[in-house]
Amino acid sequence: MKRILLLSLFLAVGAGFMACNPEETKEETRPNIIFIMSDDHAYQAISAYGHGLNETPNIDRIANEGAIFHRATVTNSICAPSRAVMLTGKHSFINGKVDNIQPFDWNQDNFPKLLQANGYQTAMIGKIHMDGLPQGFDFSMVLPGQGHYYNPDFLINGEKKRIEGYCTDIITDAALNWLKNDRKEDEPFLLLYHQKAPHRNWKPAQKYLTLYDDVTFDPPANFFDDYEGRGTAAKTQEMEIDGHARWGHDFKFQFDPTNGDTTWLVNQLKRLNPEQLADWLAAYEPKNKAMREANLSGKELALWKYNRYIKDYLRTIKSVDDGVGELLDYLKETGLDENTIVVYTSDQGFYLGEHGWFDKRFMYEESFRTPLLMKYPKEIKAGSSFDQLVQNLDFAPTFLDYAGVDIPEEIQGESFRDVVSGKTDEFRDAVYYTYYEYPAEHMVKRHYGVSTKRYKLIHFYYDIDEWELYDLEKDPMEMQSVYDNPAYADVQKMMHEKLEEVRKKYGDSDELNKHYLDAYLEHRAKRNR
Repeated sequence: MKRILLLSLFLAVGAGFMACNPEETKEETRPNIIFIMSDDHAYQAISAYGHGLNETPNIDRIANEGAIFHRATVTNSICAPSRAVMLTGKHSFINGKVDNIQPFDWNQDNFPKLLQANGYQTAMIGKIHMDGLPQGFDFSMVLPGQGHYYNPDFLINGEKKRIEGYCTDIITDAALNWLKNDRKEDEPFLLLYHQKAPHRNWKPAQKYLTLYDDVTFDPPANFFDDYEGRGTAAKTQEMEIDGHARWGHDFKFQFDPTNGDTTWLVNQLKRLNPEQLADWLAAYEPKNKAMREANLSGKELALWKYNRYIKDYLRTIKSVDDGVGELLDYLKETGLDENTIVVYTSDQGFYLGEHGWFDKRFMYEESFRTPLLMKYPKEIKAGSSFDQLVQNLDFAPTFLDYAGVDIPEEIQGESFRDVVSGKTDEFRDAVYYTYYEYPAEHMVKRHYGVSTKRYKLIHFYYDIDEWELYDLEKDPMEMQSVYDNPAYADVQKMMHEKLEEVRKKYGDSDELNKHYLDAYLEHRAKRNR
């Protein structure tokens, strides 16, 4: 702190000298960037979005002191592909990471590499969910694969080490330690601070194991969806809370209440130390016993499952919000907040009971949309709100723009710096989406589509050939496709034309779909031999 105060005093006294030294001035004013990404954090579970589900006062601070985006989306709603798009600014079919199975080529350019080459200190701490040593970072401390909530392993610059504690807290502590002790104070920095939470299977921290025990949550209005009005894909998915979620892995039962069989949770709990395990059992076993004795069935059982799911999900978010608060407090205390861009987002959205679902993958709104909050006092007016169609494709060019680094031609995203600063309202009029991981977990059909602010056209393909069209203004919950509705004939034609336009713009094709399908099926066949 003393060093930072002295540096601030020196800069104030020497302002006239600095003005005569353009290179030094340029370096001093280049913004720091802290990019916070959680995993599967639904916008519905951030109180700044106004859904009333939970309170996230620290994440909300970013919106209150800066901006909130209401129509931010992803190009591919699944973990690793979304992160590859974020890093490269290129669609999945261009950067090669179309699903969680195909390898990611770290040798291609990414925005941290470009910032690093232009004088930025770079660090990645937390989850990236891609194999290989992350490139573009002076320091990396990442979870291998999905990672564990309790006593997780980390790859610290490639070396594996287990750290005792709760994953969310460990990642926050490591990020703060890097900021306080490892970065150089005279150089701009990029910090990717990426949480595992609230990814499945939603294990809360010890201190939050009983949070919301006194609350009963009402499910979304379409929780008991019968999927009429939509096609095969919605009817045949395997991600229903009441039907596909697992007694052990998801609902935290050591023994299946329907037949007494041992569940996966028994092995998972072996990772906990004695104190952690004692707190866990004290929190869950009485609640599980009460549920068994209640002998629930039908809708009552479905609502119990929803509440067990949503409470654990929100409990993990409470720790994420705490960590954001610690980081924002540090920036404020040190004066770094004035010249630091802070972004909060998720790798995609998530279903919190809408259509009866958990998980993501579909181009339907809850998984297609992602939270995006951003602050930068020098350019972003506090309390700003935007509905432009920004995507995770746009992070790379936006950060490069702020840093004064040339944006390579192969980057497909667009900088939204002028939008968030209020200089322009103009941005793209449509966004493109792809999803490839089928047949696989949750059995969501392969599809691609285009969305404008009002309409959305989706094509499900491979083992089916079906189209869906939604009027988001009249049907925001996407309960009825109007693809074959004669009243929407002109809209259907317009959206098909828009789809062809964006596919051509970004370089996608049916041939690429077949290429990635063949590679996926070959990989699955080898794995199952």
